[in-house]
Amino acid sequence: MTDHHDRPHHDLIEHPRPRFAPWLVEPMLRNKGTYLKVALAAAMINIFGLITSLFTMTVYDRVVPNNAFSSLIALSIGLAIVVVFDFVLRVLRAYFTDLAGADIDHDIGGRVFRRLVAIRLDQKKGSTGALTGMMRELETLRDFFASATMTALVDVPFIVITLIFIAILGGAVVWVPLAAIPIVVGAGWLTRPALDRLSARAMSEGLTKQSVLVETVGALEMVKTSGASRLLGQRWTRANQQHSDSSTRQRLVSTIATTVAASANTLAYAGTVVVGVFLIADHQLTTGALVACSILSGRAVQPLATIAALLSRLSATRTAYKQIDAMMETGSEEPRGTALKPARFDGRIELRGVAFRYPGAAEKTFDGLDLVIPAGQRVALLGKVGSGKSTIARLILGLYQPQEGLVMIDGTDIRQYDPHAMRSLIGTALQESVLLSGSVRENITLGRPGVDDAEMLRVAELTGTHGFMGRIANGYDLVLADRGEGLSGGQRQSISLSRALAGRPQLLVFDEPTSAMDQTTEMQLIDRLQTELQGRTFVLITHRPALVRLVDRIIVVEAGKIVQDGPRDAVLQSLQRPRTAA
Repeated sequence: MTDHHDRPHHDLIEHPRPRFAPWLVEPMLRNKGTYLKVALAAAMINIFGLITSLFTMTVYDRVVPNNAFSSLIALSIGLAIVVVFDFVLRVLRAYFTDLAGADIDHDIGGRVFRRLVAIRLDQKKGSTGALTGMMRELETLRDFFASATMTALVDVPFIVITLIFIAILGGAVVWVPLAAIPIVVGAGWLTRPALDRLSARAMSEGLTKQSVLVETVGALEMVKTSGASRLLGQRWTRANQQHSDSSTRQRLVSTIATTVAASANTLAYAGTVVVGVFLIADHQLTTGALVACSILSGRAVQPLATIAALLSRLSATRTAYKQIDAMMETGSEEPRGTALKPARFDGRIELRGVAFRYPGAAEKTFDGLDLVIPAGQRVALLGKVGSGKSTIARLILGLYQPQEGLVMIDGTDIRQYDPHAMRSLIGTALQESVLLSGSVRENITLGRPGVDDAEMLRVAELTGTHGFMGRIANGYDLVLADRGEGLSGGQRQSISLSRALAGRPQLLVFDEPTSAMDQTTEMQLIDRLQTELQGRTFVLITHRPALVRLVDRIIVVEAGKIVQDGPRDAVLQSLQRPRTAA
């Protein structure tokens, strides 16, 4: 198994599943009543089409020879009524189709987003760009189910009814549209494998383009300063050329099928006229019947032409479905059954016999790690880069699951907790202070009901955020750009710490919380946190010596093992002895 960063983007596209998944079928079944209305409207529209041909035949055969103008007026009034009903039904059909499509889009979009948020990080496939590109393919599904697809499927059975009608009116003329039907079906059938293959390739290459684009925009500052634009430009050009080539081939194959259908439609109409002329000369057909049959022959082939046009969309939709379904089948961190939703934590943490290996890693990060942090204790995890300190934090937060052993909070395996409920009770500030687009207020409160303006101001004063936000005119309503661009690293960390402390969580996990702060700001923060952290379980990961003033216990981690563990002052003295001796 390779690391997800090295995995090619087309790995997101899996082999087709034997049947449609519940996440797609259930919303469609719930809208079956709407689709029945669409089918009924489509059926009536097809019947009105037959009435139009009868009107034409009657005019040519009865009205014209006899100058029956009164009959023409009556027929015209009847046709006008039919046209009005036809207009209303077409509008209603479009409305109901869009209504069902919007409901399906809302339901499926919500399900897919929830699964994306709950995806297990050790099973995440593809880069960030590839995943965002995959989410964009939801539009392909929506467009397919909210388009004329359902209408086209309803129109197909009426081909038989139309052919029967042609046979009744024109006898042998029916063989002309019958001969055109296999041509249209054959063109669609023969081009389908190529369309499926090209759709999968075009989507894979589209994800590659999306990945390069997202990576470039997300690291634009680095791209400019390090001169990476040349490398990324080459990647973009290569991905763009490949995607353009596949898309062009896909459109060409699709055009062949639709053009064959259009040509068959024209030939069916012309062939009906040619055959009909001989039948009229033989006194087996009237002029009105010929005109009606020529109209109906076009209507008989037209649904198949629509189906041929939809085949290219069907291929893209199938590819999008397979890709999204593969993500929906990826392991979720949500527990099976009824998850526990604790109201609060005491804060006791225990890692018992934990073995863990990152996806694609050659060696285990931990093998049989044991660690107990009593409720209310403040602990610092120290060690060299890559020793496993941050991994312990990720395991406590449930971001990764151990291959062996247990990670427990308050004596319960965290896999039994609802992840959202569990993490809402833990104040977290990780190494990278990621802020969301939106206001500073939203970044601190995150829409949590228990965090009001008073609590926001309290934690902002505590972390020093108010020191720079209070001087700005629009203050906490300042709208941040993506990831908090425009703020310094220290300011982003202050806001991130405010977010972690808001709501007074009993359990706190901080990973390098002051790495971007200057020494004066850091010392002021430490002084304020001394009182704030009293009585809470606090897990601190740091390389900054000043921060250890906040803890009572120090655990030194080296190569995935605990090599020292004890009271803060005793461990610090033992760490300083080798330096003194040197």
